[in-house]
Amino acid sequence: MEDINRRKRTWSLAVFLPDSHIHRSPLPFSSPPALLSTHLLQPLTHLEPRAKSTSSFRYFILSMNATRNILSLSEALYHLLLMVLTLGRGVRSMPVPTDIPMCTASETAQYRLTFTGKWSQAAFPKQYPVYRPPAQWSNLIGVTHSSDYHIWQRNEFASNGVREFAEKGEAWTILKEVEAAGERIQSVYGILSAPAVVGGLGQMNTEFEVFARHSYLSFVVRLVPSPDWFVGVDSFDLCDGDHWKENMSLELFPYDAGTDSGFTFSSPNFETIPQDKITQITSSFPSHPANSFFYPRLKHLPPIAKVTLTKIKKTNQIITLPVEPTQSDLLLTGNEIEDSPINTPLDCEVSVWSPWGLCKGKCGDSGVQHRTRYVLMHPANSGVVCPLLEEERKCFPDNCL
Repeated sequence: MEDINRRKRTWSLAVFLPDSHIHRSPLPFSSPPALLSTHLLQPLTHLEPRAKSTSSFRYFILSMNATRNILSLSEALYHLLLMVLTLGRGVRSMPVPTDIPMCTASETAQYRLTFTGKWSQAAFPKQYPVYRPPAQWSNLIGVTHSSDYHIWQRNEFASNGVREFAEKGEAWTILKEVEAAGERIQSVYGILSAPAVVGGLGQMNTEFEVFARHSYLSFVVRLVPSPDWFVGVDSFDLCDGDHWKENMSLELFPYDAGTDSGFTFSSPNFETIPQDKITQITSSFPSHPANSFFYPRLKHLPPIAKVTLTKIKKTNQIITLPVEPTQSDLLLTGNEIEDSPINTPLDCEVSVWSPWGLCKGKCGDSGVQHRTRYVLMHPANSGVVCPLLEEERKCFPDNCL
C-alpha cells in the first residue's frame, strides 16, 4: 500500500531561465537524479514554446506524474531504473522543524531580486584584481524551498555542488543535488538564476514566486577570481505570519567554502585536506597578513554586495523562492536611495630589513654601512604612508691591512 500511495504523488518543479516559455513533460516521481537532470537541463532549442510572458525567464514545469505506463524505454534501461528505485527506497524525508513559525499566507507572492555588486577598488584596495581576470561576479544560482532544505549553511561542510560552484563556477552538480533529494523533492519549489556581472560593480536581476509551504529563498554567487569564496543567502523567509514581506535589503559579506586554502584572490589551487566548514571571512579572519580581506584597522569589512527583494504585482507567471534569516551578516537596511561610496584605508606594508651591508671607509677612519627594505603593499585611501626604505649607520672597517 505504501508503494502504491507513493506512485500516486504528483509534483511540479518550476525552473527559471532567460526568455519565457512553458514546457510540460511527464516524469515519474521516483525517477533517478540522472533522468531528472536530462529533463531539467535539456537544450533550450528542444523545448516547445507554449506560452509567453513579459518576464525574461523560461519556466520549465517538470510534472512528475508516476504511472505504470509512463516509461517506454528499452528493457535494459527498465531494469536499471528498477534497481535505482529499489535502492532509493531507503531515502526518507527530513523532519520538518517545529520551532519555525508557520506561514499561513493564503495566496502566492511574486518578487523581484536585484543583486548589486559593491566590490570596488576603493572599498577593497588590497590585492584588488584588475586583470586576468578582473574582479567580477558569477551567475546567481538559487532555489525557493521549505524550511527543511538548505543549499549551504554557515559552519557546515559544503556539498560537492557548492564546492564546484565556489571554486570553478560550475552549476551542474549543485543542480543535480537539488534534484537528488529523491522523496524529499517536495522541499524544493523552484530553481532561479541570473546572469553574471562583468565587473566588481554592477547588477543582475531575476523574478520568482513563493507560496506558504515554500516561502524560503537561498542562493549563491561566486567571487571571480577567488580560491573558493562566495556570497549568498541561506533560507531567508519572505513570509511574516499570514502575509508576505514587501521590501527587504540584505547586505552580503564574503564566505570561504572551506575547500581551498588559498589566501589571495589569484591564489593557485590548494585543496584543503581535510575539508573545513563554511566560514565567514572578516577583516581579521583568517588572521594572516597575506589574506586579501585582511584589514586589521577595520572592525568590520564593508559589505561586498547587496541583494534587494521587492514584492511586485502578480502576473500569470509561475515562480518560486525560499529563505530563512539565519545569517548574522544579513542586515536589513530597509529602502535605500543610494549607497555612499566607501573608501577603505589601506596602510603601506614593507618587508623586513635586509642584513647590514659591508662597512665602506678608509682604514683607521669610521665608515658607513647600509640596509634596505622594500614595499609589499602601497598605501591607498589615506592609509598610513610608507616608512623609510633605507637606513645607514657608522661603522669601522674590518680586516684593514
